[in-house]
Amino acid sequence: MEDTEDALQRIIATLANKNEELQNFIETLNHTLDRVQVNSTQVVSDLEEEFDTLYSILDEMKESMTNTIKQETVRKSHELQNQQTQSTNALESAEELLEFANNAVTMAPAFRLTMKPKATDNMTHLMVDFIQERQLLQGLKFLPVPRAPEIVLEDCLVIDNEVTVTWRIPVEDSKIDHYILEYRKTNHEGLPRVKDEQCWEVVDNIKTSEYTLQGLRFDTKFMNFRVRACNKAAAGDYSDPVTLETRAFNFGFDSTSSHLNLKVEDRSVEWDPQGGKGVDTKVKGKENKGRSGTPSPKRTSVTRSPAPRGARDRFTGESYTVLGDTSIESGQHYWEVKPQKDCKSYSVGLAYRNLGKFDQLGKTNTTWCIHVNNWLQNSFAAKHNNKAKNLDVPVPDSIGVYCDFDRGQLSFYNAENKQLLHTFKVRFTQPVVPAFMVWCGGLTLSTGLQIPSAIRSFQKTENGLGGSNSSISPQDPSVACDICFYDKLPSVDSSLMP
Repeated sequence: MEDTEDALQRIIATLANKNEELQNFIETLNHTLDRVQVNSTQVVSDLEEEFDTLYSILDEMKESMTNTIKQETVRKSHELQNQQTQSTNALESAEELLEFANNAVTMAPAFRLTMKPKATDNMTHLMVDFIQERQLLQGLKFLPVPRAPEIVLEDCLVIDNEVTVTWRIPVEDSKIDHYILEYRKTNHEGLPRVKDEQCWEVVDNIKTSEYTLQGLRFDTKFMNFRVRACNKAAAGDYSDPVTLETRAFNFGFDSTSSHLNLKVEDRSVEWDPQGGKGVDTKVKGKENKGRSGTPSPKRTSVTRSPAPRGARDRFTGESYTVLGDTSIESGQHYWEVKPQKDCKSYSVGLAYRNLGKFDQLGKTNTTWCIHVNNWLQNSFAAKHNNKAKNLDVPVPDSIGVYCDFDRGQLSFYNAENKQLLHTFKVRFTQPVVPAFMVWCGGLTLSTGLQIPSAIRSFQKTENGLGGSNSSISPQDPSVACDICFYDKLPSVDSSLMP
């Protein structure tokens, strides 16, 4: 009976998916049909405009050439009329002087007058031969349009938050001038939909049949791509769109968990010394009782929204902490954190969700972090269960965090050069969340990142060697992989803790 129900459920799921595909396809057909009508009307309009332009040019040429003929007619008429006038005057003079035939000198003007017209009646030099133009117009055809390219899915590559798209032309076309690539983000796995929540982004004037999009943030599960070829005259049809997977770990700060002295925004958290105004002095004294280090500022703000029902308590006292809003229950994940240049103290790591509201990162057995302290005495250390290990490497400008939940591994890297800073080996017994502490400064969070290929390669090497010490940069012997179990770590110097 159970097998029959499972089979029925699979059939229902398959039919539902097919129904969605058919609806999407019908939408595509309707959209294409509408566009055919619109484009047809536009093409006819453009054709009429082109012919109107051609007619206009011919009319202008006709008018210009007619004016030239008229000017030539006026010129010739003027020349001939002048000659006629001169000849008439000479004839009259000759008749008057015939009486004086003995005096040859008086006949000189008539004999000197030329008897050849200065202009002829021939106008053939202004005739026009339209044979070539007529043949050109008779040979007028529609513009040659390039065929649609084909995206080569097996050659497309998604790595290091870059996407390389490769395509080919089914028939060789030497007149292709460039390509146009369009892409959009989506959470829909199937064929690209006509209408989606994201608009197409355009990359124009691509001269090769491959293009790489760089510096992407993968905040959706997939991306759609399509490409079209263009010659000097027109753009061809789009290729069949393809969908590439772009999964990455996306999360933000859980503002309901943050200490009142932390100002939390979308991708940043900043120390806010004015965030605790108005706190009950009795409560404040109780929270600070028995703690040493940085004096605790006032910590309540009446402008803060109350936590929603079911949310955990805010961190308080000297636990200037905020958690991520997404739990990690399996898989491999990566994110980066960049501190402000003047940040006096901060921690980056993981914690169980049930971390107490007074607990500080690295001081309990449910938190793992690296801590940077630039107040009073500089320190850079890995911390867990109130024990610390100093790290003999420079503090990076940005820290990359890698978590392999299934293998029980938490590693920290220099985000710029992927130098390994420290590794914890942990047997996680429940889901974990990213955790952050900041005091007198701020942190900027970068998520939607794939695991960098350098880190992925290093992890494969390390796991293949059974956890032996190794390094991403083996030429630098100071960069070794610390596999730490914290059973022999020295106690934390509380004076280094804010």
